[in-house]
Amino acid sequence: MSKQKKDSPKVHKDLEGFDIKIDKFGEIKGNLDIDKINAFLDKNLDDKKLKKED
Repeated sequence: MSKQKKDSPKVHKDLEGFDIKIDKFGEIKGNLDIDKINAFLDKNLDDKKLKKED
């Protein structure tokens, strides 16, 4: 049996160091402030619900 090397995933520079885990109760635990994550998402993603349909 070989040990797997733990590599960090590639992430956007604004989210560098972001770590997220789900505990045994199903709660999401992260090391970044939720407001910072939301600001990043607002800046980098379009909200499909707010798009006008043609």
